[in-house]
Amino acid sequence: MLSNYEVFKLLTDLKEQKKDSGKNKHSAGQQNLNTIMYETLKYLSKTPCSRQSPEIVKEFLTTMMPHKLTKAEKLQLLNHRPQTAVEIQLMVEESEERLSEEQIEELIQTVADILPCDPEKENAVPADAEMDEASEQS
Repeated sequence: MLSNYEVFKLLTDLKEQKKDSGKNKHSAGQQNLNTIMYETLKYLSKTPCSRQSPEIVKEFLTTMMPHKLTKAEKLQLLNHRPQTAVEIQLMVEESEERLSEEQIEELIQTVADILPCDPEKENAVPADAEMDEASEQS
């Protein structure tokens, strides 16, 4: 299993290699591969994985060790960066039996502290802030 960060890094490296080599085959198969790479990179660049690094991934996985989660569960947490208890429940099987409310809150805090946030959400201005600005200008 690969994390979104690993796929993003691999495709970015392949794209750079392709640029450096100057080879650009125009076969139908190659065009399909180029389209898949482009669309995947476009999607992943808008997700938190575009801001992750090997150090962040390692720190996250080390911090997750005491929680006794499966590899797949850790991978989902790493890829999706849950921010609510409901999201944790969707990613961790039988979370009600395996995790206490305190452990779920601890997981959410760990995710928020270690993993970088979503680039699109960071750039977006919350609707409440826009409304506050509009009422102040009136």
